[in-house]
Amino acid sequence: MNQKITSYFNEKTQAAPLAVFRVFFGFMMLASIIRFWLNGWIEKLYILPEFSFSYYGFEWVKPLGNFTYIIFLICGLSAFFVGIGYKYRLAIITFFISFTYIELMDKTTYLNHYYFISILSFLLIFLPANAYFSLDAKKNTGIAFQKIPRWCIDSIKLLLGIVYFYAGLAKINFDWLLKAMPLKIWLPSKYDLPFLGDLLQQEWVHYAFSWSGMLYDLLIPFLLLYRPTRLFAFVMVVIFHVLTRVLFPIGMFPYIMIVSAIIFFDPGIHHKILEKISRLFGIVKARFDNGRALNYLSNKRKFLLSFLSLFFIVQLLLPWRYLLYPGELFWTEEGFRFSWRVMLMEKAGYAQFKVVDGETGKRFYVDNSDFLTPFQEKQMSTQPDFILQYAHYLADHFKKDGHENIEIYVESYVALNGRQSAPYIDPNVNLLEEKDSFKHKTFTLPFHDQIKGL
Repeated sequence: MNQKITSYFNEKTQAAPLAVFRVFFGFMMLASIIRFWLNGWIEKLYILPEFSFSYYGFEWVKPLGNFTYIIFLICGLSAFFVGIGYKYRLAIITFFISFTYIELMDKTTYLNHYYFISILSFLLIFLPANAYFSLDAKKNTGIAFQKIPRWCIDSIKLLLGIVYFYAGLAKINFDWLLKAMPLKIWLPSKYDLPFLGDLLQQEWVHYAFSWSGMLYDLLIPFLLLYRPTRLFAFVMVVIFHVLTRVLFPIGMFPYIMIVSAIIFFDPGIHHKILEKISRLFGIVKARFDNGRALNYLSNKRKFLLSFLSLFFIVQLLLPWRYLLYPGELFWTEEGFRFSWRVMLMEKAGYAQFKVVDGETGKRFYVDNSDFLTPFQEKQMSTQPDFILQYAHYLADHFKKDGHENIEIYVESYVALNGRQSAPYIDPNVNLLEEKDSFKHKTFTLPFHDQIKGL
């Protein structure tokens, strides 16, 4: 066994797949930043709101007013440099920091694929993605290599496999498979789609989508790895993500996953892709085909392999942290984020905040629209950590207005995956006595049902 492991880590493969991945990743990220900018979302999501919901431990990460545009500019430029492979190490580090900063500015905008981009760009910091077909390799032949260690490419495959497989495991639950929820809520609203509109009203279609989605996520990494099924699997990747893009507004993520799946193909395919790019931009690809193989020094290889092993252990364990919390995961959402639980629930909530003078008993109710955007209010009303953070913000605001002895209570109701609305937060708890932490939030009321599953 040890000999096989040693042999694997000594194997070399063509660097072309990693180069193609770098090119597509860089320019797709650049396109994403441009799209975000042109749609006015920087102003709408980060500049206009007077309050931003912070991640616990990252309260210091805030939008910077109009200077927020500079963060996006830096992110876009670094993505471009990653794509062309210029000053790659500095570029990918800059991209990781700037993109992650953007992601952390307001957790209202959290999406699984933003998290995926952050950890993928972090992984790319430690891979020699500029060793082939890059400006770095053109300018400095000392770092130009046609072959690299096989594990460099397999690490990206492993990360993609974790994302898919964990998303599939998360779909093995009562609501998704046996109630077709929340697809039974979402799909009928697409009645205006040509050809599909009428079909999406059928209940059997909702169940078919639920079961096929679960099987797809569980099986697709293995089908992509196995050469005889690879082409079929890639066709399925394209169909699945194009259909997902048509049905749901999830931005660039479907395209990112389609392009990422190309890395599973043999190096010959990637050389053909690079040849087409070369002809298009007048690049002499042959200058990179030097036959040299990258061999890390022993200490550097040990560090890289140890660090990446730790990285993947974290990725494998983090989605299971919800087991440390009591209660129903979909109800409390403790351990829900960063666990590849993609589009598994539909929650609608109502939260009415009451500000009380603890000495006189005088009270008044808060109009949330005075402080939050509609999108922020929607997110806040169904997540306990949002509700707690907002309560503390309200206290700070009203103290500045001269109010004293403030206590804040909330009357809230949440409907989960088509169930009747139920009380969510204990209305008798003064939220200012609660502090945000990784501990279980005891002020969340119990969920009087059970969603069996992983």
